[in-house]
Amino acid sequence: MIVINGCEPVAEHPKVDVYKFEKPAHFPEPTYTFRNNQVNEKGFKLGRRLFNDPSLSRDGSISCSSCHVQSHAFADIMLHPFSFGVEDREGKRNAPPLFNLAFQKEFFWDGGVTHLDFAPILAFESEIEMDLSFEEVVARISRSADYPALFKDAFGIEEVTGPYVLHALSQFMLMMLSADSKYDRYVQGDQQALNSLELKGLELFRQHCESCHQEPLFTDLSYRNNGVQRNITDLGRETVTEVPQDRAKFKVPSLRNIEVTSPYMHNARFETLKQVLDHYTEGVAEQVSIDPKVFASGKPVISLNAEEKEQIIAFLKTLTDPGFLTNPIFFNSND
Repeated sequence: MIVINGCEPVAEHPKVDVYKFEKPAHFPEPTYTFRNNQVNEKGFKLGRRLFNDPSLSRDGSISCSSCHVQSHAFADIMLHPFSFGVEDREGKRNAPPLFNLAFQKEFFWDGGVTHLDFAPILAFESEIEMDLSFEEVVARISRSADYPALFKDAFGIEEVTGPYVLHALSQFMLMMLSADSKYDRYVQGDQQALNSLELKGLELFRQHCESCHQEPLFTDLSYRNNGVQRNITDLGRETVTEVPQDRAKFKVPSLRNIEVTSPYMHNARFETLKQVLDHYTEGVAEQVSIDPKVFASGKPVISLNAEEKEQIIAFLKTLTDPGFLTNPIFFNSND
């Protein structure tokens, strides 16, 4: 479409669809099965409403957003370092951040779910979280005054069913894309995006950290034991695979938005990034299934002095994506 400005035709800028999934140019191809569930505005907004709805917990006290807070990259906050649920029940793991989920094949710290569509079921049915059978979740949605019409409008269905509940939630979570930090602008050609301190930190990061936290997702999606448990009480990946070699291994988290996702590690052991680096340089000890990239030959593998730690921390803060943390499309709304 064109409009006339004086004598010259001027092309209008095409309207950007903020509810359409667009792969960041420097990211790998997504692994999510979009052929079965394309994101659209109505499905996304329905998923957003479900994500923020406390009536989908047994006593109506918590929602998904209770443990996944946008300003903290959809992670938990320091006030409750472990996931929590109905009747103030406390879990044993820190609720991880949610972003760039379209590029992952397994979910949760132990990888116990192998498709994003099924991830919410564990939260609904967990006794220490929402404590409600998924069957009852669907029933409550079906009995509500307005949800059935919203599902019909979004998916063209006459009856609310479990798969469409999960599709709506996935549409909301799939749009949690974080790819516009200072680092992203730098790797896409803006050589002024990082200062000298941050550039030195990037150099050190690539030397000491990238073998596990691979760019651009800043995780290799593997499972490793980094020695964060002094005494192993949480078996981690072994609970899923039943393989002893997987004992105390947990999914390598992305470091994107790490500045705002404290506390760190699955057991919320560290409050600061300096404590994390101190652990890797001084706190790792020999342990069953300890990862050889963090401990080998009787000592920690990573060696950093105080200045180098400051430089790496400066770089890690360039992974903060303010636009993602404040994007209004994620705000709780009943529209």
